[in-house]
Amino acid sequence: MRLAIVRQKYNPYGGAERFIERAVNALRAQDDVEVTLLAREWSEAPGYQYWRINPPYRGSLTRDRGFASAVRRALATTRDRFDLVQSHERIPGIAIYRAGDGVHATWLEQRARAQSRWERLRVWINPYHAYVLKQERLMFTHRELRAVICNSAMVRDDIAARFGTAPDKLHVIYNGVDLDLYHPRQAEGRAQMRAALGIAQEAPLFLYVGSGFERKGVARLIEALAGTSAPACAVIVGADKGSARYQALAKRLGVADRVHFLGARKDLPELYGAADVFVLPTLYDPMPNAALEALACGLPVITTKQCGAREFIREGENGYVVDVLDAVGLAQVMGVLAAPGRAAGMRVAARASVAHLSLDAMAGELLALYRKLAQTTPVVKFPLK
Repeated sequence: MRLAIVRQKYNPYGGAERFIERAVNALRAQDDVEVTLLAREWSEAPGYQYWRINPPYRGSLTRDRGFASAVRRALATTRDRFDLVQSHERIPGIAIYRAGDGVHATWLEQRARAQSRWERLRVWINPYHAYVLKQERLMFTHRELRAVICNSAMVRDDIAARFGTAPDKLHVIYNGVDLDLYHPRQAEGRAQMRAALGIAQEAPLFLYVGSGFERKGVARLIEALAGTSAPACAVIVGADKGSARYQALAKRLGVADRVHFLGARKDLPELYGAADVFVLPTLYDPMPNAALEALACGLPVITTKQCGAREFIREGENGYVVDVLDAVGLAQVMGVLAAPGRAAGMRVAARASVAHLSLDAMAGELLALYRKLAQTTPVVKFPLK
């Protein structure tokens, strides 16, 4: 089976890219699967072929529109090269779409809840958002669409309700986790990592991992930390060009000495091992890999109703779910889990909640879907409109 995967740009810390790399690594164990990646930039690795598609652009609108057009042209000249094409970008007419970024229309609605009137107006008049919304609707209603891979039931239900996409086209396949790497045994290095970070061994430690601080709620986390009576600390992992603003917020609220900004890191398993609780007060997140990894490491998770990871949370057993704008509720549950022994008592339940999400399980579900579609999906003639 010859599979093409379309993703515009590689980010080593991005959720979609990590999904693709994990999926490819799992699929290459299959002798009859050949994977080709179509992208602007990607790290070359054994197991797949790479086609660089990098038309010039200026700004996000011409970037996305130009890439989509270039992909169509590339596929038009190789229409017999692939049995299936799976896109992670909103390109109408491709047979398989993985909705790893969720629904843009829903993201804008959730974002508007935390924006001023002026900020909402700027989004409304931005031509880029108009373009994405149009492409999204065309894609989910296109006659050639055969399957949408959803990374959460939240996304599946949203697509069905908003666009009327047939239920038999919507498939929930959860992100796989390396259950050997992300494991409670990482806590064995807890003392060393805390010493390296300058965090007291006995201090309750809340961990955040993710890029895009505005969307994923770093400000809300800092405010909630300041509102807790416990002498807790927070570690913020992720790259964000506005990080100085969040550091200033921590200083203004008097918790600068308890909030550690680490930037992008590759030693995530060790950081999970050093933490007590994972916190992601996100405005909108279809299914964050970091939340699943944290659960696999035995950390209880605090997240929001607008996050797909809520599907794995059992209140009071392995974490808590709050509304994204409920600052008081967030501070309260952080205070509960900061109590001595409370988070540690959830470790077994946290691990058990994602123990079925192995990389092999994900690969098996993907293969089953691909094989089914390969038997029924006709060759699409590009370019498409």
